[in-house]
Amino acid sequence: MGKEIEMINVSKSYGDTAVLNDINLQINAGERIVLLGPSGSGKSTLLRMIAGLEEITKGDLMLDHQKANAISSGDRDIAMVFQNYALYPHMTVEDNITFALKANKVSKTEIKTRLDEALDMLGLTLFRKRLPKDLSGGQRQRTALARAIVKRTDYFLLDEPLSNLDVRLRLDARKELFNIHQKYHQTFVYVTHDQIEAMTLANRIVLLHEGHIQMFDTPDNVYQKPANVFTATFIGSPGMNTAEVGYNQGKVTFDDQKIDLPKEWSEYLDLSGAKQLIIGIRPEHLSILKDSNEFSLSGKVVYKELLGQSHAITIEIASQEWVVLTESDVYHLGETVQLAINPSKIHFFNVDTTQNIGYPASRQ
Repeated sequence: MGKEIEMINVSKSYGDTAVLNDINLQINAGERIVLLGPSGSGKSTLLRMIAGLEEITKGDLMLDHQKANAISSGDRDIAMVFQNYALYPHMTVEDNITFALKANKVSKTEIKTRLDEALDMLGLTLFRKRLPKDLSGGQRQRTALARAIVKRTDYFLLDEPLSNLDVRLRLDARKELFNIHQKYHQTFVYVTHDQIEAMTLANRIVLLHEGHIQMFDTPDNVYQKPANVFTATFIGSPGMNTAEVGYNQGKVTFDDQKIDLPKEWSEYLDLSGAKQLIIGIRPEHLSILKDSNEFSLSGKVVYKELLGQSHAITIEIASQEWVVLTESDVYHLGETVQLAINPSKIHFFNVDTTQNIGYPASRQ
C-alpha cells in the first residue's frame, strides 16, 4: 500500500527562470494522480522533485508525513519509469528487471518470486532471455514497467512512459498500468500530455500550465465543471468553445445576435451584476438546426473535419469560430445554419480573471 505525498508552497527555479510556483498538493496514500499539461507546464519537473532527481528551490516535500527535501533519491522508496525506458542494452530482460534487487541484496528466492510474477503479469515470460535490441517498443516498455514493480515500493512514478508507443499498444499498456495499481496499490503519480490517458487512469488530475496548478480534481469535475478558461479549452477534443459576450436581463449578446437564458441562469447572473462574461459550451452540447429558436445563433460553415464516428463542423458567428460535433455531415462550406446551444450545459467565466463564476443551484 502506498503512502501520502504532500507538497507545501513548493517552487522551482533555474536561475531567474521560474518553472513551478507555489505548488500545494495533498496526494492520498494509494491514489492514482495524473500530472497533465502542455509542454513546458512543469509537470515532469514536479515529478522529478518527488523522485529526488531535482532540488526544491523553495517549500517542503513531505513523504509519509516526513520532510523529504534532503532525503536522497535512493532512500525515498520510489520506483520510476522513464519515457526512454533506460534499459541496459547488454542485459537480458530478466537481468534488467532484477538488477536493482540484486544490488540491494534481496534473497534469490524472493527475486525469483517477484520476477516470475512480473513476467507473467506483463506477458514477458517468453522474452526473459532476450536483449532489449531484440524487443519491440511495447516489449521494452513492459520490461521497464516490470523493473519498477518488482521493487515493491510505496511510490510509483511514471514520466510519459507510453509516449513512444502506437495507439493500440497505448491502450493495452493503460490496462496493464491499471491492473498493476489494482494489485499493489502504490501511490501512483503519472505524467502525460495526453488527456485520454489522464481521464482514464486518474483518480484525480493535476492540470498544470506555466508552472501553476489550474485545477486539481476528479476527471469528471475537470471535464464537467472546469475551474477556468484554460481548463475548459485544454480538456476535451475538440476543447470547449468560448467567446466574450454581453449580458443584460436574461439575454446573452453575441454582437448583433441574442439568446435567452433559462430562468435559473438569469437569476444567478443578475445576482452577480456582471455585464460582460466569457461563455463556454462544449462542441457535443451544440447542434445544428434548420430553423432558429430562442437558444440558437445564425452562422456560416467555414471548415469541416471527419473525426471517425463524428464530424467537427466549424461555424463562424460574430467573427468567432465555434466547433460543433455532428453524427453526419450534410452541410456545405459557406452555408448559413442555425447553431443551437443546450442551455443546461452552459458555463460562464469572469472576463478579467477567466475563472469559472459557478453554477445555479440546479447545476451544483
